[in-house]
Amino acid sequence: MTIFCVDDSSTIRMLVKKALEPEGYTVLEAENGKEALSHKDIAGADLFLVDVNMPQMNGFELVKNIKQDTRLSSKPVIFLTTESALEKKNEGKDLGGAGWIVKPFEPPALIKVIKMFS
Repeated sequence: MTIFCVDDSSTIRMLVKKALEPEGYTVLEAENGKEALSHKDIAGADLFLVDVNMPQMNGFELVKNIKQDTRLSSKPVIFLTTESALEKKNEGKDLGGAGWIVKPFEPPALIKVIKMFS
């Protein structure tokens, strides 16, 4: 299973890879939504982990684009963000987000959520 991690923090992307690769997942990376949409392997992603607050294109804008792309629209999106406000969570859900994990995250919790979709 291929996970696409979109986060402007290189540390978070590294922690996601460190947690998921030993579990057999392939992790693709981008530092913002714009970079993710232009990634050559985006269609091969099985699930998206998306931060909300990023430069150039934030997570909500990225998810709007994902859900409008017929190649990607059925792929689950999990927000991985520092945001914890109910209105932000509801906005993410309304856009089609399947889950919400607040940073900092515990690797076993991240793995458990991902396994729900694999």
